[in-house]
Amino acid sequence: QAIDDDCNQTGQMLAAMLDWPQVRGRIELESGAVVVEREVDGGLERLRLRLPALLTADLRLNQPRYATLPNIMKAKKKPLEVIPAEELGGTPPDPPKLKVLKLEEPPARGGG
Repeated sequence: QAIDDDCNQTGQMLAAMLDWPQVRGRIELESGAVVVEREVDGGLERLRLRLPALLTADLRLNQPRYATLPNIMKAKKKPLEVIPAEELGGTPPDPPKLKVLKLEEPPARGGG
């Protein structure tokens, strides 16, 4: 779901600020370029963009794969390795900038 109310504005504005080409569609990489097939009013259009470029996606670009019940059951049995952040090296995370003072449920709604 797009953060810009499905208006395709965020990608276009970012591309304008970066002065990069921008397009939305199916992507094929080539050396130093990208070929994009996008939907237009008359059908499909193929474009070749130089890199760097800003590519955005919509919900019709792929066919989601759904997990089957046997695979869900297998995944439940797999061990989950937890690695503390300190073991990964790098810089320590910044302290949180937000402090939760209070958390409570909203009041119950009255009858209509």
